[in-house]
Amino acid sequence: MDIQKQLALHIRQVFNGGNWTDSNLSDALRDIGWEEAVKARTPMHSIAELVYHIQYYFVAIVGRLEGGPLDAKDRFSFDLPPINGERDWETLRNKAFEVAERLAAIVEALPDERLHGNFDEEKYGSVLRNILGVIEHTHYHLGQIVLLKKRPSA
Repeated sequence: MDIQKQLALHIRQVFNGGNWTDSNLSDALRDIGWEEAVKARTPMHSIAELVYHIQYYFVAIVGRLEGGPLDAKDRFSFDLPPINGERDWETLRNKAFEVAERLAAIVEALPDERLHGNFDEEKYGSVLRNILGVIEHTHYHLGQIVLLKKRPSA
């Protein structure tokens, strides 16, 4: 399996399962309703904020790989729009899964020279580095989500 297909598989597995950690966002979020998702857990972020944060960086990478500018800013990465009901929570979750699949499809089709080329400015490293980074980042926040489910609210 070439590296592009392997990376796409890792993206899909952290969202949908089948990875060696046996942990994924689909399972972690399955039984979380909107009220639980937005529940404050001082001093940590809510589950909904973490899901938004994860998808924020996927949107940025997809946009850049599709030829757009890199316009994501860390300071905005937790700016969750209001979640006022189950529909808002479902929309957020769906967006996260849709953009992850979009990135996986883009990655599968990347030519080797693009994968190993600069993501944007040289300081951001290669496309490969950024794809690996967003997968690692997702696993990190997935772990937080799993722990937050076990922690009582503040």
